[in-house]
Amino acid sequence: MDSPDVKEGSSPALEERRRNPRQRLGRIATIKLGVGIPPRFVLVTNTSVEGVRLQLNGIDMLDMFVLLFHGAGGAARDGTYKVVWRQGQEVGAKFISPLTQNT
Repeated sequence: MDSPDVKEGSSPALEERRRNPRQRLGRIATIKLGVGIPPRFVLVTNTSVEGVRLQLNGIDMLDMFVLLFHGAGGAARDGTYKVVWRQGQEVGAKFISPLTQNT
């Protein structure tokens, strides 16, 4: 039986290049973009041990930011992230470091 995720004539290895699997999340998190900029809320659509995918909803995104999750979220981690791709109102960001006392 053919998998619905793989197009005819292509191999699964070409479809998935990620080192770690993603988990769908659909959860609100707080984003801090910098000193003097009020925190905002973003929708985290998926997460992995390496990073997150965010729905921005009109936020002007900087390259580095702090993301705060509220409660347990599997691979979701509070910490500093760096944007690695942008597409419209979505961004992918790589986990850089956990929070410190001064963050």
